[in-house]
Amino acid sequence: MSGTNVWTRSREKLRRFPEILAQCPGEASAYGKCVTATTIGKQELQKDLCVKEFQALKACFLNAAKKAAK
Repeated sequence: MSGTNVWTRSREKLRRFPEILAQCPGEASAYGKCVTATTIGKQELQKDLCVKEFQALKACFLNAAKKAAK
């Protein structure tokens, strides 16, 4: 296994990230709003506070990535 191939695949995935994320604006917005609302001031984000929004964003992102790979 060549290390070069790992970097090539990683770069390709990162290059496609904005295109795929653009297909999930509602989910990304909901997750961002949740994170913002739960970290007012110096309050730190706590695990699982925005899990529902994150799972929706993850599902949308995975579906968009599958479509883009075809």
